[in-house]
Amino acid sequence: MQEKIRKNRESIPIQKNQEYIVEIIDQGMDGEGIAKIEQFTIFVPNVLIGEKVKILIVKVLPTHAFAKAIEIIVPSPHRVKEDCSSYPRCGGCNLRHMDYETTLDFKQNKVENILQKTFGKEKIKVQKTIGMGNPYYYRNKAQYPVGQDKNGELIWGVFAERTHTIIPIRDCKIQDEQSEQIAYAIYQFLKSKKITAYDETKQIGYVRHIVIKIGKNTQEIMCIIVVNGKELPYQQELVDMLVQRFSHIKTIIQNCNTKNTNVILGTENHILHGDGYIFDILGDYTFKISPMSFYQVNPVQAELLYNLAIEKAELTKEDIVFDLYCGIGTIGIFAAKYVKKVYGIEIIEQAIADAKENAKINQIHNIEFFAGDVEKILYKKLLEKNIFPDVVIVDPPRRGLDNHTVQNLLAIEPRKIVYISCNPATFARDIQVLTEKYEIGEVQPVDMFPFTSHVECVAVLELKNYQ
Repeated sequence: MQEKIRKNRESIPIQKNQEYIVEIIDQGMDGEGIAKIEQFTIFVPNVLIGEKVKILIVKVLPTHAFAKAIEIIVPSPHRVKEDCSSYPRCGGCNLRHMDYETTLDFKQNKVENILQKTFGKEKIKVQKTIGMGNPYYYRNKAQYPVGQDKNGELIWGVFAERTHTIIPIRDCKIQDEQSEQIAYAIYQFLKSKKITAYDETKQIGYVRHIVIKIGKNTQEIMCIIVVNGKELPYQQELVDMLVQRFSHIKTIIQNCNTKNTNVILGTENHILHGDGYIFDILGDYTFKISPMSFYQVNPVQAELLYNLAIEKAELTKEDIVFDLYCGIGTIGIFAAKYVKKVYGIEIIEQAIADAKENAKINQIHNIEFFAGDVEKILYKKLLEKNIFPDVVIVDPPRRGLDNHTVQNLLAIEPRKIVYISCNPATFARDIQVLTEKYEIGEVQPVDMFPFTSHVECVAVLELKNYQ
């Protein structure tokens, strides 16, 4: 065994901590560059196809290696000057070195490559990614960790990619500018009052995160301070300062999270100011947003995506629609005026409470929501009662559909399935199973998260031989 390991090591043509000059021949799924030395694959972040680069090998594995670029010898014409002082250490963006049109092409190619690996030579048409007219400051939700630097000084910012090391951030190009201003004001207050940050190792200290949610079209702001415990020193003084300085703050919430976990929000909220909610407008509809509920972080592209999905579904006034993983009811509410009835299912109870409220606010009466696991509620509340859909809309989390839901869809055979996906890999996996009974037309990528490697997709699956 040792002899085999020795021979394998000897066959690797590179060594750790050595420098090499390489050509970047391809782009990986997360936007990293791919180079080859004697057919041995090397992954290099922050470089582009066609570039000639001097690299430093940082990790060598039996089948591939990782490196960092230390000099761009011949740059790509698609390379742009990085416009953020935290890039590339911050994990928020990973494509800021790439011009925007090229990021759209990259995302189209990413979806095409994943589908090709899943379906082989069977060609599924992937349209060009729909981008944003202004792909800056688009996020309506910011989550800033609070901690201590190596000198014990209070620090806030963002986590460096794949670590829990906090790096300072200034003028983030994807977050709403107000988010950063509010977080910085809270940081200054905490520092002036010597309020401690939570220490993950020792599990002591007060403040863990600052979370800001903004209604982009209403400018209403929710400020959430995540605390390790039930009390926050100088609480009322902090509230008074924020309300005085930021007129758009509608509500301030203390979220209690005492668990040793990477999950940002705990389950207990205390309203310190306002009513605990904000509202936003998406298309023709108003949506109520709570601390715990999911709302698309890019409302401009969300509106486009929802309208696109509904258009492709070709809904009729006689259709019954199931909206699975419905969140606070956004897409179901968008669809309601085109159909006979919508049923929405979501596991988060607070989101369903908000969904019901959103239906009332928008005076939509042909929609009904249920809280619980999709795989259980789908059968118990609907199928068992002989309520069957003509069209099913699914917008699952990154893990995709669970197997029970996929099998239920195959069993009940809705005329169409509209699949909205934030993860092309699980999307490809799921539709491969569904093509047992369904045909997939074109796939439309949408750039929901500009300058990141993430891409949203929407596709319509039609039942084969539907009469």
